[in-house]
Amino acid sequence: MEYALSTAIKKLSVVNKPAIALIQGHGEPDLNEMSQVYSELSILYSVEPFQMTDTAEIPGKYTTIAIIRPTDTVDAVQLSQLDNFLARGGNIFLALNRVEGDFSTATGRAMNTGLEEWLMQKGLTVSDNFVVDASCSAVTVQQQQSNFIMTTQVSFPYFPVISKFADNPVTRGLESVVFQFASPITYSGDSTRRFTPLAFSSDQSGTVRAPLYFDVQREWTQNDFPMKGIAVAGVLEGRLSGNADSKIVLVSDGDFAVNGSQRGGQLPQDNVSLMVNSVDWLSDDTGLIDLRTKEVTSRPVKEMPDGRKTFLKWFNFLLPIILIIIYELIRMQINRNKRIKRLEVSYE
Repeated sequence: MEYALSTAIKKLSVVNKPAIALIQGHGEPDLNEMSQVYSELSILYSVEPFQMTDTAEIPGKYTTIAIIRPTDTVDAVQLSQLDNFLARGGNIFLALNRVEGDFSTATGRAMNTGLEEWLMQKGLTVSDNFVVDASCSAVTVQQQQSNFIMTTQVSFPYFPVISKFADNPVTRGLESVVFQFASPITYSGDSTRRFTPLAFSSDQSGTVRAPLYFDVQREWTQNDFPMKGIAVAGVLEGRLSGNADSKIVLVSDGDFAVNGSQRGGQLPQDNVSLMVNSVDWLSDDTGLIDLRTKEVTSRPVKEMPDGRKTFLKWFNFLLPIILIIIYELIRMQINRNKRIKRLEVSYE
């Protein structure tokens, strides 16, 4: 029934789709690099790349725009255009990298595009710290051993797996979103605006200040994760510019919805749903959010203390060996009994 309803709504929405602008001009990914997000958004919306310049305001046909992973500076004139867009009641989805990692040099550094200061004027601070989390993805590491190159998977706390969400239409139904670096978000604005954190780090998390060196062989302990519930995404609502009410959904990982050459494959479905749900909510089209996120996408492993992890690791390693030894001892005893019995028969 739900699938049929979803399909019917999609078919009805083909004509006169509302336009959504994907901002370009500051190193943002194009539509080809966001194929999964584009595929889902294009069902209900006309997703259009829009090149920002200093001479043209954002067209009135757009009520929602998306700014994804800018890498170049957004100048003062264009920041003013964003304010004008908010002043007329427009809404913005912003996925921003405040830090970035370079695996060719194994280093991490802070980034600045001008949007950080613009957000601070509205009370939002995205700090230039890396969020680290015991709940994380792994990276592939190659090691030379004698004449062989061994490939292993190593947990990388700089890639947090986010599974704690607020009860909000944007995040409802999500189970886990995989970030490729993230930064803490805090709010210190006035009462004319309301900030709602949407996604949080786990109960074993922390922050590391940029710049830094990535040591993939580091043995992380519980002492490295003294914090919990660090906000890595949120929504700011209210009079953000002028007298009109508007909204900004902010995610502190600009790459989470990009499956271009750096991602090298399919994104987790919840990554896509986080952005698509955000655009639906900003565009006041929340009816399909529950349908989109109804399917279970993952079952994260429950976090546990280091001591228990060590016990389970050795238990899983030693148990098969012990069982084999017991089996061989039993087999040896059975064979020994058979030999004794044969000797007794022969003697008689």
